[in-house]
Amino acid sequence: MKKIIDKLTVFNTGALGYGLIEVLWRGYTHPSMLVAGGVVFLAFSYLNKFLSKVRMLYKCIIGSGIITVTELIFGLFFNVLLKKDVWSYSNIKFNFHGQICLLYSVLWGFLSIFVCKISSKMNKMLS
Repeated sequence: MKKIIDKLTVFNTGALGYGLIEVLWRGYTHPSMLVAGGVVFLAFSYLNKFLSKVRMLYKCIIGSGIITVTELIFGLFFNVLLKKDVWSYSNIKFNFHGQICLLYSVLWGFLSIFVCKISSKMNKMLS
């Protein structure tokens, strides 16, 4: 039972954190982004557990990939398939179907520094 509560705590932290970032960045968010944030934060939790000895630079590159792939999956589902128009990177260079773009992938890499640190502290706190 403790493991389930720990995972829910990590998920909810990611959901609320990502939602807050979105509201601060663009003034609003969508419920699907809360789920994406929870999924991403769970992935970072595992990243920090299993790659604890890996240098931060590599964690940031992997973290950027985690966030970008999650964004692509959620974008294809919510924006393309369900036509919810949650976001679009169509007006930004080097985008893929308006769902992901190079600029934000780089920004996710920088954000990964903080997410890794928070996730690592949470892992220690919940162990």
